Amino acid sequence: MVARQDLRTPAVFVLETLAVAACYYAAGRLGLLRELTVAGAVVSPLWPPAGVAVASLLVLGLRCWLGIALGALFVLMYLTSLQPASLGVVAGNTAAPVCGYLLLRRVGFRTDLARLRDCLALVFLGAFSAMLISSSAGAGLLVATGDLPGRDFGGVWLAWWVGDAMGVLLITPVLLMLLRLRAPFHWSRWKEAVGLTVIAGCLVPVATRSPASLLFAIYPLLIWAALRFQLPGSMLCALFASVMATIAATDGVGPFAYMSEVEVMVNLQSFNGAMALTSLLLSAVITEQHNTRRSVERACQELVEVLEHLTAGEPAAGRPPRDDGGRSRSAG
Repeated sequence: MVARQDLRTPAVFVLETLAVAACYYAAGRLGLLRELTVAGAVVSPLWPPAGVAVASLLVLGLRCWLGIALGALFVLMYLTSLQPASLGVVAGNTAAPVCGYLLLRRVGFRTDLARLRDCLALVFLGAFSAMLISSSAGAGLLVATGDLPGRDFGGVWLAWWVGDAMGVLLITPVLLMLLRLRAPFHWSRWKEAVGLTVIAGCLVPVATRSPASLLFAIYPLLIWAALRFQLPGSMLCALFASVMATIAATDGVGPFAYMSEVEVMVNLQSFNGAMALTSLLLSAVITEQHNTRRSVERACQELVEVLEHLTAGEPAAGRPPRDDGGRSRSAG
């Protein structure tokens, strides 16, 4: 049995590594379908591999870092021929999610995202702080190799950082909640879920492609989804709206028409960031309130049971009966 387990462990590690690398590469190909040009450099406004990497680390642990590195290498090989500087980009794209994972683990992050502190940790540690590593390494190497003028470093660095951060904010929560997703069993919840899906499917494409600047109309959908379906509903709605907004921005239509490249990037990422923060934080607050209410209900139920025992003249659970003198009777 011991020998069989010893043989099984390397096989599991290899399979996990290949699965993470494949998911990272597939997410990279999806992210490259829509691109924006900033200061002559092509960047993705939403980089899903960053979210896949952080989610993989949170689920599988630190041992999947090799799969992240292989996936980043495969994406880079798809984009361009490998050079010595390419190893630095791969290292940055690997180190960023690993550092994010270590920071999240240090603060006691829980993957159910049921607490406000977990959502805040994912935003400020997993996304905003950790992704500084990948953007700094990538943009710095472009300048060091002469592929990017030094005066354009700031714009490319900012676009790179925001794209990676949006990938963590939008993709990581969706992947984590898919592991815990429970379908609504009551028919009334199914009807409401279908209604929300139909309305979002009709409203979001119109809002993101209309020249009348109707992006604000999406926020009531996010609030509805958060109130009724918590994190799964709000994050799926936010991800759908972000994808549609990214398509509209890269096509230069709707509210993104007649904007410069920098203006498109700023407006798109402001919208994506506001949606992600609204969905995460509102869902966390609502979930905490529901958990608090359930805890209070359980405490009240236990108190009622104790009072019923006392009224009936029975001792409360775990408390010995008293004799007539008010002293507890003991077996000794």
